[in-house]
Amino acid sequence: MVIKEADFIISSPDFRKCPITKFPEFAFVGRSNVGKSSLLNCLVNRKSLAKTSIRPGKTQLINHFLINRQWYLVDLPGYGWAKVSKKLKSQWKKMLSDYFLYRDNLACVFTLIDSRLKPQPVDLTFLKWLGENKIPFAIIFTKTDKVSKNLVNFNILTLKKTMMKDWEEIPDSFISSAKDKRGREEILDYIDNILRTIQ
Repeated sequence: MVIKEADFIISSPDFRKCPITKFPEFAFVGRSNVGKSSLLNCLVNRKSLAKTSIRPGKTQLINHFLINRQWYLVDLPGYGWAKVSKKLKSQWKKMLSDYFLYRDNLACVFTLIDSRLKPQPVDLTFLKWLGENKIPFAIIFTKTDKVSKNLVNFNILTLKKTMMKDWEEIPDSFISSAKDKRGREEILDYIDNILRTIQ
């Protein structure tokens, strides 16, 4: 897939205020500071389409970007350890769950997981919730350029083995690096294949 256009459309505090559209949406979510905004910028080949920050919790709304005038890339707030108030965390949790459960044109959720770390309980809980609610998703392992290949492979294998205790089948997954663009083409091809099946 070639990204010819990528335009910011709107930031919404609630799924009901998201764009009224039938265009398919591909949402990106993960723990705070997992490298989500950097990956999104890598995918669209732009330096600052999505705002990046070393401070966790930068993304606080549902952000819609129209890609090639055909589908939406959706940047969602991170979950986990962002240093924000309990009230705001609760608001984010409801915002996310409502979006996933009630956004009819949601085609796929890409859940980003930090490849440098062993399986985190918050990630496993979130993945299980997606599965229980039959929300289509794939996994993207991020920051693979920051540690050794052996550690990346070990952490990915450990996560998959942990998931197999509760899952009959492991969802599709990708290995990525926003720095060297690893995984970019594979992720875009995956999106393109989904678009072909629903159009």
